[in-house]
Amino acid sequence: MVLLTGFNKIKTAVFISGTGSNLKSLIQFSKLKKAPISINLIISNNPVSKGLQYAKIFKIKKKIFNFKKNKIDEKKILYELKKNKIGLICLAGFMKILSKNFIENFNGYILNIHPSLLPKFKGLNTHEKVIKNKEKYSGCTVHFVNSKLDSGKIILQKKVNIKKDETPKSLAKKILVQEHKLYPKAILKIFSL
Repeated sequence: MVLLTGFNKIKTAVFISGTGSNLKSLIQFSKLKKAPISINLIISNNPVSKGLQYAKIFKIKKKIFNFKKNKIDEKKILYELKKNKIGLICLAGFMKILSKNFIENFNGYILNIHPSLLPKFKGLNTHEKVIKNKEKYSGCTVHFVNSKLDSGKIILQKKVNIKKDETPKSLAKKILVQEHKLYPKAILKIFSL
């Protein structure tokens, strides 16, 4: 386990598949003096992920794995993580499920952010499920990753109210704003700074 020592920040890899808005917010957070992390590696399973632009903008190393052969790609990723001395993985809209073997072989923490108040509404199409279920509120959760989907120990959650005329799109937007605030807070909480 890689822990914070003195002023050395924990080398972090962010795994993305899409627009990378949580990645951007984590990069901005990592630049703060109080942040216990530095973003050293961006990994994506999507070569056209918009979030990959942040690798160029912020001069961060990036690697793309297509996950056509999961076991082989996971081995290559573990090698990259070791080579780059990564102690923390932040999943940020990463649309692949990591195997139990990968999780057990990574020597550090793996975190994920999920757009619902877990344990409710695991998996995909969260906002549609929430609205269909006529929930009064939803939110987001940062949790540790284990081998079961969206089932790891919860670190922090943030609740948002659902309006009568809410759509999955408007709810997604509202929750994303909170995700950008919650992920850094959860990281600060784990390293209890």
